[in-house]
Amino acid sequence: MQSNKFKSIELPNRFALAPMTRTSAEPDGTPNSLMADHYEGYAKGGFALLITEGTYTDDKASQGYANQPGIINEAQIAGWKTIVDRVHAAGSKFMVQLMHAGAQFQANHYTDQPMGPSTVMPKGAPLGFYGDQTQWQTPEAMTEADIKAAIDGFAQSAANARAAGFDGIEIHGANGYLLNQFLSTHFNTRDDNYGGALENRLRLVTEVVRAVRKAVGADYPVGIRLSQGTVTDPDYQLPEGAAGFRQIVEAVRDAGADFVHTTDGDVNRHHFTDGDQSLASVAAAIEGIELIINGNIDETNYQDVANQFPGALLAVGKKALANPDFVQRLKDGKEIADIDFAMLQPKATIGNELAWRRQNAA
Repeated sequence: MQSNKFKSIELPNRFALAPMTRTSAEPDGTPNSLMADHYEGYAKGGFALLITEGTYTDDKASQGYANQPGIINEAQIAGWKTIVDRVHAAGSKFMVQLMHAGAQFQANHYTDQPMGPSTVMPKGAPLGFYGDQTQWQTPEAMTEADIKAAIDGFAQSAANARAAGFDGIEIHGANGYLLNQFLSTHFNTRDDNYGGALENRLRLVTEVVRAVRKAVGADYPVGIRLSQGTVTDPDYQLPEGAAGFRQIVEAVRDAGADFVHTTDGDVNRHHFTDGDQSLASVAAAIEGIELIINGNIDETNYQDVANQFPGALLAVGKKALANPDFVQRLKDGKEIADIDFAMLQPKATIGNELAWRRQNAA
């Protein structure tokens, strides 16, 4: 695919590595050499832009998984800098995804108590390949002081990421984590300025975007990943429909976001209470903000998707896990494998993936 300019970043193609949880950092959240090898492999495989897995933002309740990386102290910043340098040397740009788990909390190095917008648990059960927890815990409803601390964590982590050499920030506002929870009428039953009407449910999201923008300056790429569904409730839909999603995208743009990254089960899934639009098609129609799209993009449909959304970056997940050199394979006309979910068993760690590859190469 042709070269592309995304915000201020020159990219050799339009393929991005989608953020994917790998739970392979040190127990204290420090990124390590295994992670460096992992991300460098995608850079060498031709992805123009890599986006990290969700990276926690404070030493309170933001971490959601055991062995999840953070970016809150000098050791973690230094660990990421090593990885950033290797990704850059291999020819790719690199963004960090900043994440607060909220109620979708399976393990935390700093606390045993999750926090969320309200005392409402996620639907379904915790994800077995990210931890051993079999039931969700009831979160504490966040006070205004807790909310301020979460915002400050995003802002400081963004500044830390710029210091580590990352090329931009993606705020995680999707998939059932904290910011998505505030947008959700399932999780958010508050009756204060952060609950009720969509304008109020949006408040934390826009406050985080503004705080991150202030922390990194006007010239640095900042965006946010958005979804309706969550990892355990993929069919959740905003009661405000497509117009509500448009309101969210316009609000984050006006707060300082350069891009949105839409994610759904399929790029073109019609997933609103009204009409036949997709998340990506709603976002693409809004002026003044760029677009990354994710949702079952593979070797059979990428060109059609690229033509449908000119200028958008295409974020690849499952096919990238199966083929870290997905982009190079496309260029070379080589076979592209389907994902074998056995590589994510018993846990979705880099080490287990490598063991699966060794076994299948024998």
